[in-house]
Amino acid sequence: MYVKQVVINNQVGLRARPATFFTQKANEFKCSVWIEKEERRVNAKSLLGVLSLGIVKGSAINIVADGDDEEQAVETLCELISSNFSE
Repeated sequence: MYVKQVVINNQVGLRARPATFFTQKANEFKCSVWIEKEERRVNAKSLLGVLSLGIVKGSAINIVADGDDEEQAVETLCELISSNFSE
């Protein structure tokens, strides 16, 4: 299992368009991927799950992955967030 914390800095947080990019990228990996915010954990490959967390600008989240390509998945998703989804 590989975990990394990241802060969301783009203007809208993980709402419709950024959340779609995020889940599409998460689905490129074989491993299981989750997002943790406070006490909740959702499947990062589920758009509805990601949207249900209500992640706004400034939110700190954990990206958790478990499986063969777990480290690559977490690092790639953190890079996507750090790029502010190319806004």
